[in-house]
Amino acid sequence: MSLERAKNWLARYGLEGRIQEFEVSSATVELAAKALGCEPSHIAKTLSFAMGEGCVLVVAAGDARVDNARFKARFGTKAKMLPAEAVEPLVGHGVGGVCPFGVNEGVQVYLDESLRRFKTVYPAAGTAASAVRLALPELEKASGSLGWVDVCKGWREAEPAQG
Repeated sequence: MSLERAKNWLARYGLEGRIQEFEVSSATVELAAKALGCEPSHIAKTLSFAMGEGCVLVVAAGDARVDNARFKARFGTKAKMLPAEAVEPLVGHGVGGVCPFGVNEGVQVYLDESLRRFKTVYPAAGTAASAVRLALPELEKASGSLGWVDVCKGWREAEPAQG
């Protein structure tokens, strides 16, 4: 079960007790924010992209959108989301519950700069009805992140228009 997988992973860092399970769906940013009673921007959504035969995960703020030019500049390929049916086999968690905790071996995880605005964020915990409250340093450590990237747009206050 994906929740158990995420819980076991978070237990390595003493964070498993922070997981919240809901009676309602938290599968989208809006639903998660409603279930948690927070602003959508505080949801740390995990986006899964095809990368060769595998995938890369980018954890970004709920109000951020992928900027194709920035993604290509950073990763050397077009930002192509994994098809829904490929997410669970490649990542280890299903759509709606994708998180960076307890993912399949070889999955690369990055954190997007859009998250740095917040002290605390809420990523999913392996299911479409769960989340975990983490401070940014806790997310950095528990996610196994390979580093910070700047591949999203729409979250900066005075972001320049793209031509």
